[in-house]
Formats: sequence, C-alpha cells, structure tokens
Amino acid sequence: MKNSISALQTVRTFIKVGTCSETLCNVLDRAFGQPLPLEEHATTPLAGGIMQNGYQCGMIWGAALAAGAQAYRLYDAGAQAESRAILAAQKAAETFRGCYHTIDCYDITHINNSSTINRMLTYFFLQGGAIKCYCMAAKYAPQAGEQINIVLTDGDIQAPAAPVSCAAVLAQRLGASPLHTVMAAGLAGGIGLCGGACGALGAAIWLGELQNSQMGVKVEYKSITAQQLVEKFLSSSGYEFECSKITGQKFATVDDHAAFICKGGCANILEVLTSYSQQVHVDTGNEKQHRV
Repeated sequence: MKNSISALQTVRTFIKVGTCSETLCNVLDRAFGQPLPLEEHATTPLAGGIMQNGYQCGMIWGAALAAGAQAYRLYDAGAQAESRAILAAQKAAETFRGCYHTIDCYDITHINNSSTINRMLTYFFLQGGAIKCYCMAAKYAPQAGEQINIVLTDGDIQAPAAPVSCAAVLAQRLGASPLHTVMAAGLAGGIGLCGGACGALGAAIWLGELQNSQMGVKVEYKSITAQQLVEKFLSSSGYEFECSKITGQKFATVDDHAAFICKGGCANILEVLTSYSQQVHVDTGNEKQHRV
C-alpha cells in the first residue's frame, strides 16, 4: 500500500460520509493511492447489510470493492484480476469475522429494516451504537488493507477461464467499464465466496447508484430504485437473499464458482437483475432529460 491507514482518519471519514460501506471503500482507496469518489459514494445503499437488511456488514462490501479497484490497477481486466478480486474479498470477509466473530450486521447491532424507529434511535444514540461502529471501522480498516494487499501481491495464481464471477458477468451485461467490472468481481458468491447475501444483487445496486451519481441523481441510503431491484431479485430467487441458500452450496474455490457460472448457474437471477437494471437506467435517463 502507498499510504498507511489512520484510526483517527477512518473515524473522521465515517463521521463525514455517514455510512460504513463508503468509509471502508474511501479509506482503502486512499491507502492504495487512488481515490474514486463517485464509486465510493455509490456504496451507500450497501450499508446495514444492504439497506438495513442485516446481511454482510457494509464495511465488507466497501472493502471488497476497494480491493477490486486495486486488482484492476495491478492486473488490468480479465480472469486474473477477477480471481484476485474474489480472493481479496474473501480475505476481507475472513478478517472481519476474525475481529467480530460474524460478518452480518444484524448479529452485531440486532437492528434490521423491521426494527422500529425507536429501537434504532435507542441503539445508535442512547446505547452508543454509532460510536461502536466508528471504533469497529477504525480497527478493521488497517487490518483489511494489509490482508488485501498481501493477497493481491502474493506470487502467481492459476486463474480459471472467464467468466469467473457472477457479479462481474452482471457488470459486463450492464455495460460497466473494465474497472467497474473487476471492482464488482469480488462480490461473487456472497462476497468472496462466503455464501452471504447475493453478490450480483449488491453489484446491481452499486452500479445503479453509480450511474445515478454520474447522471447527477442523488445517491440515497434507501434508494427507491434499489428497493424495487431487491423486490425483483427476491421474486426470482425464491425469496432467499443468501447465495448459499439460493445455490444450495458454498463455493470452496474460485474454480468452483467459475464452473457453476459456466454451466448456467443463477442464469435466471442474472437475467432479472440485468433487464430490470437496464430499464431503470433508461427511465431515469428519460426523466432527467425531461426535467432539463
């Protein structure tokens, strides 16, 4: 890494940007020497385990996307970069679990989108939940950065033939740039193959908010379009969020996941996410053009 990660700066960033997902993406990008403000801000809906659904902590989503950006800088586009991004995301998730014995937001906060406003206010303000999250980010960010750097620079790996990642396949179908495709790659298999909430769904939400940001549309924590995307996703996944439950397995290696995708795994989910995302982007563009 080009720069060290300061606990104080991490907390300051968290207070400034407001979400754990953007905080981790922000501080890791700067540690690697390449800020990506729009991409970082587009991670906002991933906080709270995807819009407060309680799945993987937003810090892990943000760290995985930053790892993908660095993988692209080191290896360009393609299977090698995507494989590295998945392995780095896997290490980011393992590091978080090692620190906090879980990867899910709900296990830490006991808050999700079914919690009452009073319960949320009590946790974050009266019980010091916000300070707890600041401290967690300050501890996790340098460890995640160190582990991601090791994975991305540690010798040669044998990458399978593309496609490697479900999230990268989705990004390509949505016309994402090579950088954004590799950034999304690590979300595969529920972030680095850990089996949590679907990485392709996370990628679709992130890419949608990134496009909105590029078009001058405000990125929101509980974006209406992102919530509608979640509903479409659930209708195609048997109302399951988690990769391991949707696929009936937990992928042991990058090769296993690549083989699953090559055999048409999750094809219907990828099709639903792609078609709905494309329609939303067209509608948003038309609406913005009409306003102008």
